[in-house]
Amino acid sequence: MAFTFSGPQLEQIETICARYPARRAAILPVLWMVQEQEGWISAEATEAVAKVLDLTPAAVYEVITFYTMFQRKSCARHHLQVCRTLPCWLRGSAKLLAYLEKKLGIKAGEQTADGRFKLSTVECLASCGTAPMMQAGHRYYEELTPEKVDKILEELK
Repeated sequence: MAFTFSGPQLEQIETICARYPARRAAILPVLWMVQEQEGWISAEATEAVAKVLDLTPAAVYEVITFYTMFQRKSCARHHLQVCRTLPCWLRGSAKLLAYLEKKLGIKAGEQTADGRFKLSTVECLASCGTAPMMQAGHRYYEELTPEKVDKILEELK
């Protein structure tokens, strides 16, 4: 199915673009709009973003592939992102990741067969003082232990 922006979305994009000196600068918030709506950014959505911002699809694709926050494939209902940078690693993120991989039966970069969880490792999520941590959707979970992870997984339906 082709991706198109609705009238209200186009108005919102124009409001966003007005904040910046060049339309190109609005690319991140516009990509967020797409991902919030669709759960990922398809090739059709990439072309729609390029058209509305007067860019080439390649320029939009460069941004999508640079940032780990943007999904290029349909994603599971809950995207678990485990921080792997040094502060989290020093406080046990590798053990946390191993626990999640065993618990979910998948490796980082994969998603569960039921489409419930995708597991990823990411660079700094800016919560170094409360490591180890992970992000699920827009929510941060900090100072994680296996027990806390079990509770989080149960709550994420």
